[in-house]
Amino acid sequence: MPTARPTHERRRRAAALALVALLAAPMALAAGASEPTPERAAALKRLLDHDCGSCHGLTRKGGLGSPLLPDRLAARSDADLAHVIRNGMPGTPMPPWGSLLSDQDVDFLVREIRRSVP
Repeated sequence: MPTARPTHERRRRAAALALVALLAAPMALAAGASEPTPERAAALKRLLDHDCGSCHGLTRKGGLGSPLLPDRLAARSDADLAHVIRNGMPGTPMPPWGSLLSDQDVDFLVREIRRSVP
């Protein structure tokens, strides 16, 4: 009659499988992140240049809003930036954009802010 407790080998296999799943999850999520259509990407770049630029400066060096330059954002994670875009910053002029932008849009904007400076 087999025992109800897993053998050492079964536990080791289960642990190895769990580790593989844990390590593969971020890659699967990244692979699932898709780029917006070219038309949507162009619209989001215009939003970044004009709407974001109206407060953060057309060259993103700051103004009413803080600078959006790589050296100023280096300490902020992508999740931090996405949170601010979605939820705004209470007590500041930074409005929440979450009701107008999809998660894909926000992720694209974060990548654009990190990758390019006008």
